[in-house]
This record gives sequence, C-alpha cells and structure tokens, in this order.
Amino acid sequence: MGHREDLLEGAKRCLLEKGYARTTARDIVAASGTNLASIGYHYGSKEALLNLAFLKVTEEWGELLTKQPDGAGNGDGFPQAPLDQFRDVWGRVIGSYERTRAVWQLQMEVVSRVDSDPELQKALAGPQREGRDGLAENMLGIDPETDPERARVAGLFCQALLAGVMVQWMIDRDSAPTAQDLTDGLKAVLEGRVS
Repeated sequence: MGHREDLLEGAKRCLLEKGYARTTARDIVAASGTNLASIGYHYGSKEALLNLAFLKVTEEWGELLTKQPDGAGNGDGFPQAPLDQFRDVWGRVIGSYERTRAVWQLQMEVVSRVDSDPELQKALAGPQREGRDGLAENMLGIDPETDPERARVAGLFCQALLAGVMVQWMIDRDSAPTAQDLTDGLKAVLEGRVS
C-alpha cells in the first residue's frame, strides 16, 4: 500500500479505537506509519480523511451485515419471503452487536456532530441516500433499480429503525428488541389494530 491507503486504514483504526473527536493527526500518523505532511497532501485535511474513513467503516459494516449467507433462501431455490428476509438480516445486525459495538458508538458520535460540522454533514448526505437503497434491497428485497420510489420509502423506514435499534441496544441491551421482536412489530403495524 502507498501512503494514501495507509492513512485511510490508520484513520479507520483510530476512529474505532478513539472515536471521531479524540482522533488526532498524530494518532493517524502513528497508526499508519506515515508522516503529518501526507495527510494534507493526500486528503487536504485531517477532517476530510476522517470523514472518508468513517464512510468506509460504515460501508464495510453494512456489507458485512447484509451479505447473504451461502444457501440463503427458503430451501427450494426461491428467495426468502420478505418478512423472513427482514428477520434474518436483523438477526445478523443485532447478533453483531458485541463485535461491532465500536462501529455503533462511532455512528452515534458522528451523528451528534453533524449540526456543528457542515463539511461532515455534506459528506454524509450522498452515502446516506445510497445506504437507504441498500437497506431496502437487503432487508426487504426491494430492487432500487426497478422500483426506486418504493425502495426510497422502504429505505427511509429501515434507516429510521436502524438508528432507533442502535440507541436501544447501546442504552439497555436487556430490553432492546430482538430480530423476532422487530418482525412481530412490523407484522402488527401491517395488520393494523386488532379489536
């Protein structure tokens, strides 16, 4: 790898170990084995590097969680039913909590910074829209290419749910929802109020 890639990898490690606010340029240099001048040369600023590193960390996390396991489906060669797919993806998200807690914490920290950091907010806008499409496709099986509006609104729903689930798991994992709780809740919403 060259300095550019080394810096990005070092920044990703620092974000997960120290968080956004506590990561210094010197931390990144130490983690990457590069020099301070490399940050400005390759990325323009520490903040630009951290913003990109954050996007890469969340992208990698999303790919890990939404990747279909080998043999996914209902056993007869057909795709899973939408609610089964929803439950299974949420099972992977929630099941990853202990090993990916640093990513969850980082996301909460970064969200808390967007009001005071316009560059960060700008950097997140496009990837947030892309993330919605990915969530709609992976959690609910909605293809953003063939049904863009349905994917958009489903992605908004999944994104809002993801943020809420993260908060609940970080505050009180004992009462936080399971994948089955979320699936049952979605069923209840779809079925409407029962008399």
